[in-house]
Amino acid sequence: MKKKIVVVDDHILIANALAGIISNFEQFEVLYVCENGKDLQTKMQSQPLPDIVLLDISMPIMDGFETANWLKKVHPQILIMALSMQDDEHSLIKMIKNGAKGYLLKNAHPKELEEALDKMIKNGQYFQEWATSKVLSTLYGNGKSSDGITISDREKEFLKYTITEMTYKEIAEKMFCSPRTIENYRDSLFEKLELKTRVGLAVYALKNGYEE
Repeated sequence: MKKKIVVVDDHILIANALAGIISNFEQFEVLYVCENGKDLQTKMQSQPLPDIVLLDISMPIMDGFETANWLKKVHPQILIMALSMQDDEHSLIKMIKNGAKGYLLKNAHPKELEEALDKMIKNGQYFQEWATSKVLSTLYGNGKSSDGITISDREKEFLKYTITEMTYKEIAEKMFCSPRTIENYRDSLFEKLELKTRVGLAVYALKNGYEE
């Protein structure tokens, strides 16, 4: 039986193009296309629920962040694949925080889209190489454990701020310390957790409950 997909994108030409591409995939079919989160909410009341929602981030009325958060609360069984033109850390972190289990750039090749959908069904997640780190796997139950790692109270406080939009300088002000001290916290956690990016720290913080 084919897995069901719903495409949510305010650019109708793009949404329909995606639907057309997916219609050529052997294992998948598109149930319907929505213009924004509100449209999705309305259609879900009277139409079948999908296995995966392909969700644009930048939309009017109800954007991808708000829509993902709603899906996570109301239909947690539905897998969310974020679609975006943006490869910035903030969007990635915020979408993961709001329930996305995948993140795909819109310039991806159709073959990668098919592979992404397939891995979402089989593994429950899919992230392109640029967004992948050990901790992304850790978030979903694989990879490095935090057992035996000692994290100080100040490092824990720093971790919760990595999830926010604040810059390192702003985090320093919030924690009443110097930017250099913040860099020391960051570098210490990089070494302890075997990470290299703020995205990695943020996802680790989410997994371990270091949220404001």
